[in-house]
Amino acid sequence: MAGGEESLVTSVFLLDLVRQICVVGTSGAGDKNNNNNVFRKDCMDLVRRVSLLTHFLEEISGQLGSLNALGSCSSSSKEINWSSDLVAALQSAKNLLSLAGIFQSTNDSDSAAKKIATLFHSVTWKLERSLANIPYDQFDISEEVQEQVALVRAQLRRATERYGSKNSREISFAFAQQIEKDVGQSPMGNRLTRSRHIENSGGVSHKVAENIQTAVSGSNGSKDHSAYQVASELNVVDGGEKDSLGSKSGEDLKKHDTPKVPDDFLCPISLELMRDPVIVATGQTYERSYIQRWIDTGNSTCPKTQQKLEHLTLTPNYVLRSLITQWCAEHKVEQPTGLANGRIKKSDGSFRDVSGDIAPIQAIVRKLSSRLIEDRRAAVSGVRSLSKRSTDNRILIAEAGAIPVLVNLLTSEDTLIQENAVTSILNLSIYENNKALIMLAGAVPSIVQVLRAGSVEARENAAATLFSLSLADENKIIIGASGAIPALVELLENGSTRGKKDAATALFNLCIYQGNKGRAVRAGIITALLKMLTGSRNCMVDEALTILSVLASNQDAKVAIVKASTIPVLIDLLRTGLPRNKENAAAILLSLCKRDPENLASVSRLGAVIPLTELAKNGTERAKRKATSMLEHLRRLQQN
Repeated sequence: MAGGEESLVTSVFLLDLVRQICVVGTSGAGDKNNNNNVFRKDCMDLVRRVSLLTHFLEEISGQLGSLNALGSCSSSSKEINWSSDLVAALQSAKNLLSLAGIFQSTNDSDSAAKKIATLFHSVTWKLERSLANIPYDQFDISEEVQEQVALVRAQLRRATERYGSKNSREISFAFAQQIEKDVGQSPMGNRLTRSRHIENSGGVSHKVAENIQTAVSGSNGSKDHSAYQVASELNVVDGGEKDSLGSKSGEDLKKHDTPKVPDDFLCPISLELMRDPVIVATGQTYERSYIQRWIDTGNSTCPKTQQKLEHLTLTPNYVLRSLITQWCAEHKVEQPTGLANGRIKKSDGSFRDVSGDIAPIQAIVRKLSSRLIEDRRAAVSGVRSLSKRSTDNRILIAEAGAIPVLVNLLTSEDTLIQENAVTSILNLSIYENNKALIMLAGAVPSIVQVLRAGSVEARENAAATLFSLSLADENKIIIGASGAIPALVELLENGSTRGKKDAATALFNLCIYQGNKGRAVRAGIITALLKMLTGSRNCMVDEALTILSVLASNQDAKVAIVKASTIPVLIDLLRTGLPRNKENAAAILLSLCKRDPENLASVSRLGAVIPLTELAKNGTERAKRKATSMLEHLRRLQQN
């Protein structure tokens, strides 16, 4: 078979294998009703990571033929067939998912579970190694896909370390108790106290007391259990006799038994169902407020593994948060909230007093789902008005569950409802904690749709909402991949004055992320910005230059800027612009001319030396630095 044909077969086979893995993983361990499968989270994590390779394989599918022997590359004088390694690793992942998907936890399954856990370690390592051997520099891969593959490799490395930590220790009950004391007594803490009272009362056997200690501290390598499960165990062992929990029998308690909360949904510190799960540097997940308090007290290690944290960044675990929300809805379990006794727990672990009664707000939120359009109109108008007034209202509205309902109303055919819904979400997003809730509700695609086809006011507020949400760095990636950038560029060109300003602000913020710069260029942003620079009204020159200064570090943007004949316009601004305009024009020219003699020669021919010399003497501090650097480059060009 010819090399090109063989390459095409390999790329198709790899893509097909990835799709098979997604099907196997989601149909087995991904079954939401399969609560006995202790490897469900491992399977879902593995499937999610593998699925992210789809775009990479699609991009290289037409390029494999140009590589010798299917892309074999040399590493330490040894030929490595990376495609064969990747096929083998993916096949191992598929086989493992099939095995783990049918595993059921029983009393006698500890040995089998350990073997499967070892396999997860091995497969994760093999995947990361096979991805490391790919000759990326020999492919033409977009920046977005490069970052996606880098993300997968980083996740696999962290997962390998996690699986390989053989002597990882669970958090002691004493630490959990201390954190409870610092952060504030919780319902879980009260249940733990009751459990300790039972243990010390002498009303239970030594074996049960031992079970309590094991369940709470996670000693002997066991997983943490909720205190409610410990109390339930007491009733079973004692034959349903009365104890300190109350006078109900074991049978009565059984009728009101709550479903078993999956261990992965519980914070390892508080043993509570997580509300705002975040990932630390070691890959472990904790409730934000508890791990933040741990860090704030001077600790720099992961509480669960005792490994030193390479950094203290807390990354929102949106996937786990979504799974918790889904589980709570399916099992009719009230989701944990941050609001209790007029106080809400903030992301840093401290508390904020919230004034106002949530009951009337809950009544308004319920009307958002009314079958009567008049009721929905009145309710969404009320939410918009309330959310505009104060931060406390924004907190209470979110706590009342309004955000998912408002997201649904974004697709309403009623113009007034749509306008008020998007404006309400904009108002709610001002409170930092609500940003994650809005993203979790899947709001971005609907906001983008409003941005494309809504009324003038709705489009303006949709752009402003995207800006507000993009202030969180992780949201820049999600929004950029959603198709928002072309819609924002269109608004930048053809919107109202306010709409153009909102679009410019959002685009500037999104383009701080490197992967979004190429998207903006492909959407035609350079043409739109040039019109703003040369327009007769000159009302948005500052905004256009600010965005160009961010884009100019991107190679595709550089080419597009030069091709659009922007250099003469920038030099003219050096002569006639306002101080801030001159500063940005000099910065853009410097970016365009670095390591590019052709652009530098063009700047010289167009007479930039005189205005640059003037700017180096009398400009702002930043303008002086940029102008001086440009003049130095021009001097070197003349000397050569």
